[in-house]
Amino acid sequence: MIEPIAFSELTTMRVGGPPSAMVAPATEQALIDEALVVWGMDEEWMLLGGGSNTVMNDAGFDGIVIRVLTRGIDVLPDADDGLVRLRVQAGEPWDDLVAHTVANGWAGIEALSGIPGSTGAAPVQNIGAYGQELSDSLLAVDFLDYETGEVRRMDAGELQLGYRTSVLKQGLRGIVVAIELGLRDTRAEASVLGSALSQPVAYAQLATALGAQLGDRLPLANVRDTVLGLRAAKGMVLDPDDPDTASAGSFFTNPIVTEQFARTLPAMAPRWVLEPELPDRVIPLDEYAGVGPMPGADDVRPVKLSAAWLIEHSGVRKGFQLPGSRAAVSSKHTLALTNTGGASASDIAELARYVLGRVQAEFGVNLQPEPVLVGLEL
Repeated sequence: MIEPIAFSELTTMRVGGPPSAMVAPATEQALIDEALVVWGMDEEWMLLGGGSNTVMNDAGFDGIVIRVLTRGIDVLPDADDGLVRLRVQAGEPWDDLVAHTVANGWAGIEALSGIPGSTGAAPVQNIGAYGQELSDSLLAVDFLDYETGEVRRMDAGELQLGYRTSVLKQGLRGIVVAIELGLRDTRAEASVLGSALSQPVAYAQLATALGAQLGDRLPLANVRDTVLGLRAAKGMVLDPDDPDTASAGSFFTNPIVTEQFARTLPAMAPRWVLEPELPDRVIPLDEYAGVGPMPGADDVRPVKLSAAWLIEHSGVRKGFQLPGSRAAVSSKHTLALTNTGGASASDIAELARYVLGRVQAEFGVNLQPEPVLVGLEL
C-alpha cells in the first residue's frame, strides 16, 4: 500500500477526495499479484489509469484504488498477415503509444492522437475520434478475470465493442493487463514515396483540415499534427495553462435514436444513419402498398445525433456557468464540462444535471455521461 492521493490530483477533471487506500504496481506481475491481494481483502476496489475518464465525488472512495502504472510496448513476431503486432502494457499513456506508432510508420491509430488516459482503459469504451476507433486495430486483450483470478486472452470479438462501450464497461469485472494491436506497416512504401502514409481519411472535418478528400492517404505525421491541432482548438489536449482542458473530455456521448424519432427533430439537426441497414424481410402485401418505407423500418434503423448541437441549441452556450459555480461548459466545445479553478465534484454534477434537463426539455433526448461517475448522481 502507498499513501492515498486525492482524485483531485490524479484526474484531469481535478475534483474528488482521496480513497481509503491505494496500491500502485509498476510491473505486469506486480499488477497481477497486488490485484489478487486486494480482491482477497473483501473490500470495495476500483482501477485508475490516467484519470481522464473518472469523476470522483468530493468525499472520495471508501475502498482501495489500484493505480495502474505499468508501461512497455513490445513488437510481437510476424504473423504473415502484413500487420505489425504490438503488445502494449495497460499503464502506457495512450498518446505516447500513438506517437510511437507514427514515428515508426505504423498506421491505424493516428487519428486517435491526443486522447488522454492510459492504454488499458482504451478498450473499455472503445475510444474513437476523427473516423477511427480502437476496434479497427484491436486484436485482443490480456485480461485478469476477477471471478477466476486467472489471466486469459480475449479476442476483440469477445469484447463486444460498440460505440463507446464494451463488455468491460457493461459489467465484466477484472483488469486489462495489456492490449494487442494490429497496425499497417507503411515503412516499405515510405522508402518509395518518401513518407509513411495513414489509413484512408474517414472523417470530413479532418479531411477539410488536411486539404484532402475522404479516402485519401496522407503522411502519418501530418495526420497526427492536424488531429492534435483540431483537439487543441476544442480544449481537448491537456494544457495546465488552459482551464478549458481541466475536464474529462467529452462529458456526454452522442445519442443513438431511431430514425422515426430523429424525424421529430429540427431539419438542421445533424444526424447519421448507422449500420446495419434494414435487413431483407418478407412483408405481406396487405401491409405494404409499395410507397414509402416498409413497416417497421423506422424502428430498426439507428441514427446518431450530435450531442454538441443538441446542447447548444437547447440554450446552453459555450462558457456557460451557473451562478456561484466554478464549473463551466467549455468556452471552446459544448460537449466538455470544465473546472475553471477550485470547482467541486458537486459543482460539476450540478452543471451536468442542468445541461441534461435543458436538452430533455427542448428535444426529448436523454443524454448519457461518457466518463465514469463515482458517487455522483445525475
